[in-house]
Amino acid sequence: MAKSPYCFPVENLSLSLIVQQHGMSREIKVIASGDGSQTLYLPDQDESYHSVHGALTESLHVFISAGMHQFPTFPELRIFEFGFGTGLNAWLTALEAQKNQQVVHYTAIEKYPLEASITAQLKYASDPETQALFQELHQAEWNKSVKITPHFSLQKWHGGMEKLLPVQTSFHLIYFDAFAPRVQPELWTIDMFSGLYALLENGGLLVTYCAKGEVKRNMKAAGFFVEAIPGPPGKREMTRAWKK
Repeated sequence: MAKSPYCFPVENLSLSLIVQQHGMSREIKVIASGDGSQTLYLPDQDESYHSVHGALTESLHVFISAGMHQFPTFPELRIFEFGFGTGLNAWLTALEAQKNQQVVHYTAIEKYPLEASITAQLKYASDPETQALFQELHQAEWNKSVKITPHFSLQKWHGGMEKLLPVQTSFHLIYFDAFAPRVQPELWTIDMFSGLYALLENGGLLVTYCAKGEVKRNMKAAGFFVEAIPGPPGKREMTRAWKK
């Protein structure tokens, strides 16, 4: 059996950190998800950054397989991520770009970046070089395009959608990885999806783990062609939305 390029330590841990976010103290826990990979958990909102059934498995299924792999012939792919978070999606995309020799220009926004004390605790690779790439994404300067590898450049914007107004580009693919609608309902509206629709090239794609009926109706109202496809472990469905 071929060895998976996405190796991670299986650790049964729960590390609690107290950080300053939104002007107040907040507890964030580093926990092991169902496949052994780590994610972050916010006790005050009962919300995790990734699926508790498997953080790595979810990201590979939703964003890489159902998203990036839909553009195998594109020599250069422009990706926008809503919610940089732990950087897991960006890291997996950088590894995939390197493996497939595909150039990726990756833009992400994050209103509340994680502190280095948190990201330093996250371990997604068993070999030092691959883990170093993960940390390099977090150390990259904000609001500036940084070439991480010969095949992957990263531009992180600190803020919300307003940060994209000066960005004169459009995207082939959007990773929509905001917190769930029950936690951040304002991010799953018709207005939000209309803005994201405008950012996409014709034939472009938005992928998200969420498959709520109201969310899919809002996407359709914004102009998307919406399809429900099988979800990762723990979820029956996920959503792909195309700009036809």
